[in-house]
Amino acid sequence: MALCPAGHSTEQADYCDVCGLPVITSPPSVAPTLIAPASAQLCPHCGALNAPGALFCEACGYDYTTGMMPRSAAIPPRLAPPPAGHLAAAGSLIPPPVPVLAPSAESASSPVPAAPAPSGTSAIREPGWVAEVWIDPDWYATQGSPEPLPSPGLPDVVPLFGQSALIGRLSLSRKIEPEIDCELDNGCSRKHAQLTTDGTRWWIEDLESANGTFVGSAAGPLPAMPIPRGRVEISSGQRIYVGAWTRIVVRRATPDERQAFALNG
Repeated sequence: MALCPAGHSTEQADYCDVCGLPVITSPPSVAPTLIAPASAQLCPHCGALNAPGALFCEACGYDYTTGMMPRSAAIPPRLAPPPAGHLAAAGSLIPPPVPVLAPSAESASSPVPAAPAPSGTSAIREPGWVAEVWIDPDWYATQGSPEPLPSPGLPDVVPLFGQSALIGRLSLSRKIEPEIDCELDNGCSRKHAQLTTDGTRWWIEDLESANGTFVGSAAGPLPAMPIPRGRVEISSGQRIYVGAWTRIVVRRATPDERQAFALNG
């Protein structure tokens, strides 16, 4: 009966019928210390000696239970996936280096988008136009209104934002909030007229008001006829008359007015 290098007695003359190691039929040419004693385990993968009953080879990790090498040892190092991190001293985790990608030709030529405004901030809008609203005694004299004329004073300057502005009187119950509020002029309808602009020119349109909308020149007699239906373009310096005493002039805002009426958009 032959003896395998691990000390098993085997009836096979070429391989051990217990562990599968080659059977040594003649004295080896190497030093006798390379032959494992019967009390030690000889690793079939690397030939290292291990203590009796060891589950793994201390040299290469060979699993005596399954007869297989560890998974990491079976994968060639160049094909093994890079670890998510490696352990440094004191067990701290150091992440792997992040690859830096070179910019492509397209991204290099594309403009870098501007950073968004911080949360809670907004752009500042300045009015390009304003409306001057007067109490006009001359217009009041032509209307024959029973209402007493308020004391004329300096005009109210109303900033005009956007592309349209409603002329009328405030009514919270009807949800009417005109940009140009004619306040106590009862001769002005709640929704009296609409101003619109393309940024350069202005138009006025009567909204089927009770007393009509009139447009007159800066010099000359007061207008006697209301404007027709539809939009009517107003030129620089022309006056708009509504109600019993209200006169409106639309003009460009001065730098001081733009700054004074600036809003956070």
